Amino acid sequence: MTKQPVSVNGVVRWKDVGMVDEAHAETHEMKVGVLRQEIGEVLRNVRQRQGRTLREVSHSARVSLGYLSEVERGQKEASSELLASICTALDIPMSQMLREVADRLAYAEGNFIPDTVPSEMTEEFTREVRQLRGGSAANAR
Repeated sequence: MTKQPVSVNGVVRWKDVGMVDEAHAETHEMKVGVLRQEIGEVLRNVRQRQGRTLREVSHSARVSLGYLSEVERGQKEASSELLASICTALDIPMSQMLREVADRLAYAEGNFIPDTVPSEMTEEFTREVRQLRGGSAANAR
């Protein structure tokens, strides 16, 4: 079995490539995390990258310290309102947090998503948006 580098959100990880046996498949299934655990890990990573404490974020998000700690450890399922409050306190868009969670889940499931959108898709999307807006996007320039 060999390893292949795979980039997820700019982080390079190594993936086993080659024969897949039943034991590996079972291990792979067990790696697929529970959504609340992935959300918690992403929130903790963001907070730690910012060098902030649980106490600072819990105060800013108006959430109890203990509850935020349980959310970060994946022990509590946070509501969308609570996640919005925590993301606001961390000064990150909820969409960015959810995308990182989705990327982590996709990686665990073996579904690899490219970090960038191919230019031809971007150009096609831009053309479609301009057509829908009646060319106003082009006029705004």
